[in-house]
Amino acid sequence: MHSQSDEEIIQKLRNKNSSHQGFNLLVHTYQEKIYWMVRKILISHEDTNDTVQNVFLKIWNNFESFREESKLSTWIYRIAVNEALAFLKNKKILNFIPYFSVEQKLANSLIDDNFFQADEIQLKLQKALLKLPERQRLVFNMRYYDELPYEEISAILNTSEGALKASYHIAFKKIENNLRND
Repeated sequence: MHSQSDEEIIQKLRNKNSSHQGFNLLVHTYQEKIYWMVRKILISHEDTNDTVQNVFLKIWNNFESFREESKLSTWIYRIAVNEALAFLKNKKILNFIPYFSVEQKLANSLIDDNFFQADEIQLKLQKALLKLPERQRLVFNMRYYDELPYEEISAILNTSEGALKASYHIAFKKIENNLRND
């Protein structure tokens, strides 16, 4: 089921006379949610801003391919996650550095980030999250922070709900152990 505003957004975007208004409504509705979802993956404010712009460009350029087989939010989140992961992958390739080094670099950038205002506990949690494999971190962030139901995460990541629940549980245990040992 689409929410009323999602139906309005879709209707306006599909109509040539109101497509720009629909896109503005879509950006207004989803910009903050997408920003924070991507930010939890990329950490850096600048990288996140660039990626979020790419997400909305992709949505605008590919909206005709949205067939309403999933919720609008699911389709948008899938694009956002894919763009963020592609950005991370390109960053690793461009820098020719191993995965762990990128994660360490992201963890170090948390401390220097003016946009990230957190207490010591929140900082420790973010560093513990960065030690998780990409997939577990994604699942944990979507479930814990974004409070998305497993059904929606399953549609976004194209994975079974059982695998997601196991991944979340493992991520939770790893974070718990990291915080305990820190």
